[in-house]
Amino acid sequence: MTSVQQPDDRPRFAARLEDRIHGFREKRAISRGKTPSVIPYIGYGSTEWVRVLGRVLYLKPDTREHTRFRPDVAAISRVRGWRTFTSLAVPFQRVQVLIDGNPVADVVADRGGVIDSIVPVQLTPGWHTITIQTDEAEAAHAPINIVDPNATLGVISDVDDTILMTALPKPLVAAWNSFVLDEHARTAIPGMPVMLDHFAAEHPGAPVIYLSTGAWNAAPALSRFLERNLYPMGPLLLTDWGPTHDRWFRSGKEHKRRELRRITKEFPGVKWLLIGDDGQHDETHYHEFATEHPESVAAVAIRQLSVGEAVLAGGRSKARLHRNTSGVPWVYGPDGATLREELRNIGLL
Repeated sequence: MTSVQQPDDRPRFAARLEDRIHGFREKRAISRGKTPSVIPYIGYGSTEWVRVLGRVLYLKPDTREHTRFRPDVAAISRVRGWRTFTSLAVPFQRVQVLIDGNPVADVVADRGGVIDSIVPVQLTPGWHTITIQTDEAEAAHAPINIVDPNATLGVISDVDDTILMTALPKPLVAAWNSFVLDEHARTAIPGMPVMLDHFAAEHPGAPVIYLSTGAWNAAPALSRFLERNLYPMGPLLLTDWGPTHDRWFRSGKEHKRRELRRITKEFPGVKWLLIGDDGQHDETHYHEFATEHPESVAAVAIRQLSVGEAVLAGGRSKARLHRNTSGVPWVYGPDGATLREELRNIGLL
């Protein structure tokens, strides 16, 4: 009798190596008095469910390290980027979720300490407060946006080189911007805060979601950047860097494709304004999405990089897409003011 070969579902070498290093760091963290602490992120949902987002890290209570990961501006002054990437995640930590002070569920973080769970709950449209807590640490709070069932328009915006000047695709520039620069050195793309603010004012209740291939480590700094530059409040959908069970690094492209399709299924009645840049992949992602789901796309707005930015970003997209995809209008402009005029011309502002 021949035996059937079972699939090997054990973590591959990269993941096993990461686990060993993590185990060593975990012992050191505990010996130094660090405990599991929840860093909550802005969430979203419908009147029947919420998507709870956050991360569990080993942190020392009541220290500068602990405040570094808080998303509010007042809690922190100046932080070098590398500090947020040295945090130690707590894998598979169970946490309790409360909404408006009422317990609703217990959820478990993933292998990288990321909390990303759907919780059934009945809520009215608008902003609510979510609380996530562990047994060891004090409760942490974050806003959560319940999308109105009658909402028909929303925004999904890229971050890097779309609303935040980073030139991230170039590896050395990315390393400098992410690890060395003080977070206050980051600047907003001219006119983009005003453009998004005008869209939110023109369409009250329209959800705004920021979708990026950046790491969850950067979420607190990005949240502070958005608030500091007066961007509309909305959830950040980032990814967890590092090895998985079958590859050394996660796919940022697949992360964006997956989230776009997910949001479409979650809010089938909403048409989205998709905002990105022509640096590398946004045009291709949005072209694919608009072709597959034209009924879910109100328009595509592409911020055109300057010559210098395009060089730092490794070139422009080679997609050379037209201004219309399956009946979806495309607008282009080098800054938020130009894009605002283009969107006004097609009736979105």
